[in-house]
Amino acid sequence: MDREEIQKHIPHRPPMLLVDEATIDPDGVAHGKYRIREDDFFTQGHFPGNPVVPGVILCEIMAQCCTMLMLDDIPGHNTFYRAIDEVKFKNTVRPGDLCEVTAVLVSKRAGLYFADARLEVGGKLCCKGKLTFALVPKAKE
Repeated sequence: MDREEIQKHIPHRPPMLLVDEATIDPDGVAHGKYRIREDDFFTQGHFPGNPVVPGVILCEIMAQCCTMLMLDDIPGHNTFYRAIDEVKFKNTVRPGDLCEVTAVLVSKRAGLYFADARLEVGGKLCCKGKLTFALVPKAKE
């Protein structure tokens, strides 16, 4: 899926759309990619002269990739974090880096989705964690 297709499934829009492309393997593993841009809003002041992607943004990149694991259940819902556990930041991510995410749905129960995700740049682990989501019905317009 490219950005246009991804936007058919999740509500995020630029500048908060943090997935450029995504695929789902037949075995249910999601893969997503996002190229960090010089003009991304989060690199503008973090840190001047030494731009570093904030950890919370790395978690959001992983989360948006995790939503690809819930595509069949998303229509009529928004995905919301319910927990972020055991997150580790291993290496710095900077503008120009291509973030590659691998996400696996570990389980789902009682409307909650539990996923493991890892974000790598050039084969080096930069961030990993366990993410929990809830699908919440969209408000009627």
